[in-house]
Amino acid sequence: MRIFEIKRTEVSEHAALAPLSVPGACGAGGYLWISLTREEFRNALPEVQQILQTLCLTQLVDLHVADLLNDQLPSHYDYTSLYDVLVFRRLANGQGAGAAQGPVQSQPQAAPASPQRPPPRSGPPVLRRVDTRPVGFAVFDRVLLSVHPEDGAVRDGFAARLLAAGASDGRGAPALDARATSARLPTSPSDLMLRVINQIVDGYLDLRRELTKQLDHWQTELIDPRSRFTNWGALMEARQSLHHLDEICEDQRAAMQDWIDSLETLPAPKGDTEQRERELILIRSRDVLEHIERVVHHVHRLEQNAETAVQMHFSVQGHRANDIMRVLTVLTAVFLPLNLIAGIFGMNFEFIPLVHKADGFWIAMTSMLVIAVLLVLIFWRKRYLARTR
Repeated sequence: MRIFEIKRTEVSEHAALAPLSVPGACGAGGYLWISLTREEFRNALPEVQQILQTLCLTQLVDLHVADLLNDQLPSHYDYTSLYDVLVFRRLANGQGAGAAQGPVQSQPQAAPASPQRPPPRSGPPVLRRVDTRPVGFAVFDRVLLSVHPEDGAVRDGFAARLLAAGASDGRGAPALDARATSARLPTSPSDLMLRVINQIVDGYLDLRRELTKQLDHWQTELIDPRSRFTNWGALMEARQSLHHLDEICEDQRAAMQDWIDSLETLPAPKGDTEQRERELILIRSRDVLEHIERVVHHVHRLEQNAETAVQMHFSVQGHRANDIMRVLTVLTAVFLPLNLIAGIFGMNFEFIPLVHKADGFWIAMTSMLVIAVLLVLIFWRKRYLARTR
């Protein structure tokens, strides 16, 4: 569990929930980021509800609590009059982007939940990375509650950047406007949530590059007529993984679009500062949506490339089979008149021309050789013997 208090110019981390349960724990103009794993959220649910009741005058609905604890929930968006809930699936740790390098302290608590996870994927390592876990966000006016998988890799990675940005802001001069401040520290729980989601989407952008390299390698093998491609099982796994990734990104895009539609239906802000903050939130939301659409577009193109490579492979194999049959047909046509001559001179007649001559054998062999050479030249001229490149 990690708890951060974020203000305009500084970020501080708290070690426990207890000091935050009193009114005024979060100063004016600041807000809290309460980040927990699912097991921690399940165990500390009463304390979390008490903090939300104290700071935000409301608590999480039971159905939203169940959504945040659900490890199989797809990406989606929901809202109430006092807070919003957004579930966003990220790449799994250890196989996905942003994996933590050091030991994770919460892993022993996650052991009972491991049997619910799907079995690891087969095939190349890049395909095993197309495995996701949901990250849940509850966005209040003064609190951002995020529920992560047991590894907490995204949370730890972004927390390090957040603390570094807060330290730099503490040493530097105050920002001149909200736009300059938002470049370093998130100005609201919504802004913080969108930055975390943007980091999650960056993991998908890194994954698509590796998938592209893997599929390009397979395409080279499939198109090369001299190679005998046998890795069909991995290729089928790749197509299934791309389809699965497409479904994940479509759910993410639908969730972000619902979030943007909800922002656009809110009442107009009263002051210029609130108006600018609203615009920054919308801009960042559209930027995240654009990143997701790039991933979706690239996944569609990879699916088409994989299908095209398979079709081209069978087309190349068909051309190779046609070349072989053409060569065999030409050889048959060349030897057909030779077999005719040999059959004529092999007849059991007493009187056959050239049979009783001393040079009859050489005349017949010369004729057969001339006929064979002429036929080969004719077929080569007609490109029946040309090699298809």
